[in-house]
Amino acid sequence: MSHSICRTLYSPEKTTCFSRSKFTKLFSKNIRLMSTKIQYNYILVSRPEPAVALVTLNRPKALNALSSPLFVELNQAFHKADADPSVSAIVLTGSDKAFAAGADIKEMKDIEFADAYKNRFLENWAEMTRIRKPIIAAVSGYALGGGCELALMCDIILASPTAKFGQPEINLGTIPGGGGSQRLARIIGKSRTMEMVLTGRMISAQEASQWGIVSRVVKEGEGEVVKEAIAVGKEIASKSQIAIQAAKEVCNAAYELTLAEGLRFERRIFHGLFATKDQKEGMGAFAERRKPNFTNE
Repeated sequence: MSHSICRTLYSPEKTTCFSRSKFTKLFSKNIRLMSTKIQYNYILVSRPEPAVALVTLNRPKALNALSSPLFVELNQAFHKADADPSVSAIVLTGSDKAFAAGADIKEMKDIEFADAYKNRFLENWAEMTRIRKPIIAAVSGYALGGGCELALMCDIILASPTAKFGQPEINLGTIPGGGGSQRLARIIGKSRTMEMVLTGRMISAQEASQWGIVSRVVKEGEGEVVKEAIAVGKEIASKSQIAIQAAKEVCNAAYELTLAEGLRFERRIFHGLFATKDQKEGMGAFAERRKPNFTNE
């Protein structure tokens, strides 16, 4: 058995054996295909620009409700893009009607405390915050509950004029569970967060922009917010990717560190970039009045 691989068929008395070399020959091609091409059921992944990956939530009948299988695929797609050296930025979007209208209530309604606690329910949602490359949310329509929390975990949020944000979990006898109360409080303060979480009130894209939840509201038109997000991703991709990832790291650290600690951390990362070829190229190009040619080294 050490030199062959056996496969038992549906009938237990029928066993087919392959030599290891024959097994490798027969199945290696399929293994390579599976490792490079992933089939998704709840999301779509495309490459609208050479260095920009576009991930689209694809549960239109459920207004892109966030189920556990969807988040498994989402994290898988993010990790794949993060590991791909040809990808510099990621855009996340839904449909014109709904970015994501919330978590999948049908999936959650019968869960017991013991199961939620033991299985760390929703804990894997935060996995995307450990992606090193920038994630840009292009939000149209409803971004409610888990959908709002999903957008808040992105690095940049662009909103369509039709976008609506909210944490309506209180209407279901519960509270945000994917970080809504914590991330909103750090962005818009205690009073506004309390109003959104305690009343379940939705806010418009314009109000979200005024409060600092979104970077900006783009012009009206179907697909405009996605086009703009891709354009931002393309602009990011033109920079040194080492510097981009370092910049994301120090900006995120501001939420975790005191001012003194944050300034020290920023300075150390800044110093470290002087060891990169891109820093030499960038500053050299500026001094020579030419466009830099970054190699991400």
